[in-house]
Amino acid sequence: MAKTGGRTTGSQAGAPRAPAGARRGRAEAPSRPRSAADLVRETARALVKAGVAVAHGTADPVAEAAFIVSEVLQVHPEDFASIARKPVTANTIQRVRELVAERIATRKPAAYLLNKIYMRGVPFYVDERAIVPRSYLGELLDAYFGVGRDSLMDTRRIGRVLDLCTGSGCLAILAALTFPKAHIDAVDLSADALAVARRNVSDHGLEKRIRLLQGDLFAPIGAAKYDLIISNPPYVDPAGMAGLPDECRHEPAMAFDGGIDGAVLVRRILDQLGMHLNPDGGLLCEVGRCRPVLETAYPRTPFLWLDTEESEAEVFWLPAKDLPPV
Repeated sequence: MAKTGGRTTGSQAGAPRAPAGARRGRAEAPSRPRSAADLVRETARALVKAGVAVAHGTADPVAEAAFIVSEVLQVHPEDFASIARKPVTANTIQRVRELVAERIATRKPAAYLLNKIYMRGVPFYVDERAIVPRSYLGELLDAYFGVGRDSLMDTRRIGRVLDLCTGSGCLAILAALTFPKAHIDAVDLSADALAVARRNVSDHGLEKRIRLLQGDLFAPIGAAKYDLIISNPPYVDPAGMAGLPDECRHEPAMAFDGGIDGAVLVRRILDQLGMHLNPDGGLLCEVGRCRPVLETAYPRTPFLWLDTEESEAEVFWLPAKDLPPV
């Protein structure tokens, strides 16, 4: 449920430059793209010109253009290079242009138009009932959990995982893939979001390892304890809510709204955490720009702030041993 940190603004990093020798003056009809790469360039130019906000699973207009073209061609985006120079048909060009026109006119995220997005290369179904999957937690599960001395936790010791505010179920599924022996409980307040999560769990054949529960944070799990709790809860404050781009307004507002200071749900998680973590367990939680709020509210709590390729101090790790006494 990534909502801030530069991912809900229309960054134009990596946007294509105008072709050398392009004529100025009267606009001319675009030339017919000859290859998949040509079609990506045309699409990226259209997205930049329209000023759409990207970041719903893609980093910039070129990445979003490659995502759209790849889906129309039924190729995984990571494999786009293998077909970049291949010719494209008139039908493919028409379909891509129709999607781009709808993307620009409606400002709907491309993931909703295509009912698909990828995290860590894993495909997920998505529609307007759940926020478009995007989170730094997937990268951190890969980077910080393993069997070495630098790991936050030994993957082999993780038997039970809880995903709070699961939304489309993407993080629960990534956790199941990262921790092959673990059973995961995934909780969300929204019945609509859980319907999307149920489809994703089924698509990945994980019904026996992931249990979906509806309710408010820890309420549906009773007194259960876990080795690892992960969460990407709503964490946008009122100013951030007012400034959300049009694309985000197609997503469920409850997936963004973090209350008066953005950290209302995060504080509730922290205040109940000790009752649901095993002694060697820990919490991995994404909080956007709420670090100052949390460090003020919990001055003696030694949050370990983790960085990713695109973020700085938007996710913390907190082991059970560092929790204050309940």
